[in-house]
Amino acid sequence: MQQYHALLEHILQNGTDKNDRTGVGTRSVFGYQMRFDLNEGFPLVTTKKVHVKSVIHELLWFVKGDTNLRYLVQNGVNIWNDWPYQNWLNQTGQADSYPKYSEAWKAHMKDFVQRVKDDADFAAEWGELGPVYGKQWRDFNGTDQLKWVIDEIKRNPNSRRLIISAWNASEIEEMAKAGLPPCHTMFQFYVLDGKLSCQLYQRSADVFLGVPFNIASYALLTMMVAQVCGLGLGDFVHTFGDAHLYSNHFDQAREQLSRDYRPLPKMEITSNVTDIEAFTFEDFELKGYDPHPPIKAAVAV
Repeated sequence: MQQYHALLEHILQNGTDKNDRTGVGTRSVFGYQMRFDLNEGFPLVTTKKVHVKSVIHELLWFVKGDTNLRYLVQNGVNIWNDWPYQNWLNQTGQADSYPKYSEAWKAHMKDFVQRVKDDADFAAEWGELGPVYGKQWRDFNGTDQLKWVIDEIKRNPNSRRLIISAWNASEIEEMAKAGLPPCHTMFQFYVLDGKLSCQLYQRSADVFLGVPFNIASYALLTMMVAQVCGLGLGDFVHTFGDAHLYSNHFDQAREQLSRDYRPLPKMEITSNVTDIEAFTFEDFELKGYDPHPPIKAAVAV
């Protein structure tokens, strides 16, 4: 994953320090691109451990068009918890009692997550993230973009219109209420010599915490769509707008850069699924993943 390390180094050395929405502050660059040949191994960072279970379940959640936190937390995925939790605190007048990022805030979030798991009515009201990724992929103002793109790849693989957008300007405010407007905003597929490639445009990228997940997620999505369409694998291209490190991630990034690379793992799809909606968690097997230990860092909300 030299490509990812090069991005970390580029931001640390050449980025500009900026204020941001969260108040944490970032070091940022604008415009950057990485390319991964999916035949060389699954592009999963090895210099720290990535929670692959979360990558897979989140992607299945997107594909199904789900936008509620409940499926994720019931499957041990906690990467989306902070935003609806903070929204719940704000909307119920508890925010002053639980200052953001305090130990009390973190402890109380466990109670919130347990209620989302156990109480369907509570989850329906407070676990809903709004019309985020899954909604836009499967119902963008009435259009199922994912189905259309897969059908179009099959009937017209040379099309230059194999695009899915999560940036629905008419629904951005609704997305922002309990979650975030989409950071990975648009992706395009490309077929050449029977192989499927994918390019993602990401408007905003938390490079330390989020980007390793994003790389793995879109690489896996490319594998799934390729199988459904009867194609081989090409490249995953990751293009950034604002790529940044939060100021409280600098030390962690430097620690990661001090570690040696290890061989990339292999991801196998173990079933013959040909319907994008039919994939399950059990259909994926990661082999040969031997990462360095995790590096903890706070999420900026």
